[in-house]
Amino acid sequence: MRVYQVTNYQPASAYSMSRLSQWLMRPVHHMIGYGAALLAMAMLVLSAMPAHATRIKDVVAFEGIRENMLLGYGLVVGLNGSGDRLQNNAFTQQSLIAFLERQGVNIRGLNLQSRNVAAVTVTAKLPPFARAGSMMDINISALGDARSLLGGTLLATSLMGADGNVYGVAQGPVTIGGFEASGQSANSSGSTITKGVPTNGFIANGAIVEREINFNLNAMRNVRLSLRNPDMTTAHSIAQAINQQVGPGISKVEDPGTVSVAVPDAYIGDVAGLLADIETLNVKTDQAARIVVDEATGTIVMGENVRISTVAIAQGNLVVKVEETPQVSQPNPFAPEGAETVVVPRTDVTVDEENGNKMAVLEEGATLRDLVGGLNALGVGPRDLITILQTIKAAGALQADIETR
Repeated sequence: MRVYQVTNYQPASAYSMSRLSQWLMRPVHHMIGYGAALLAMAMLVLSAMPAHATRIKDVVAFEGIRENMLLGYGLVVGLNGSGDRLQNNAFTQQSLIAFLERQGVNIRGLNLQSRNVAAVTVTAKLPPFARAGSMMDINISALGDARSLLGGTLLATSLMGADGNVYGVAQGPVTIGGFEASGQSANSSGSTITKGVPTNGFIANGAIVEREINFNLNAMRNVRLSLRNPDMTTAHSIAQAINQQVGPGISKVEDPGTVSVAVPDAYIGDVAGLLADIETLNVKTDQAARIVVDEATGTIVMGENVRISTVAIAQGNLVVKVEETPQVSQPNPFAPEGAETVVVPRTDVTVDEENGNKMAVLEEGATLRDLVGGLNALGVGPRDLITILQTIKAAGALQADIETR
């Protein structure tokens, strides 16, 4: 059995891939001798991939490929007495009158009492390159004082874009994610149980596209990539990966959030093919050291690049606890005339200095894991952790930005 040694290997090069193809085309009995060599080549190819590699399509948005917001106003009918009060919602009454007049029914001047109609807003996202006749999902929200849209049907509603043109028409039965159950009757009122938000609903494939957006992707001569998380290092990595794949000088960084790609001659008229070749390239992403704090919920999110300079942390509070236990004092039997029952205050004051708490020391260059581990050892909760992080930042020992929401 012969074992071949692989020398001067260059990962993913045309030469190495052609040699691999020649070996695979040899007779099967020769493949036994090449087992060790093939295993070594596979390990080298895997090791050549960048750590924490991410596809370009997952970190950027391509110019021209995006959704467009659509908005409409309509009526939901067929509700079981849970619609708008027409006396309180003039827009619902006017819309109902206008709808009936279009159907040849004149009801102007009549006192309408219907509770089976609700005015709603209809929103949708027009997918990129959507063609006339294709379907899209829509969301529906009540405008008036309707209690629920359960069982309702949306009447034909035009969906307009920011330019005022109609791009779709929506209609269909409404599906909601909640419900309302009430014990009310004609002569009495009872308790009401509500789950979810019954005044919001949706219709899957509830709108049909009527107008296409005029955009010729293949006619572009320059494509810009917009980073979802702007970062200079990540943008540079993307430009390098594109230049290595397509050709030198094709891509350049305009700013931390934008990478420009000139369409090479080989891809003129086939920009879609260029983007398909680019979006699957792997790049190493980077991010600035940042700590995001949501004080409303006590949520803290810290990036892996957060570093701590040498600092000592003590977590301890002086807790003063005051308890009031009033007691009632009543006169004894046969007490003198004029004796009264009085409330006697009883106050108990305690002080807890939390002497059992300790001080933690974080050395220079401590990582996120070290920080969290040290604070957890002190028994620090999320609320106290927010204050500690802000104090460390004020001391100049936290090498990261704190963003408070």
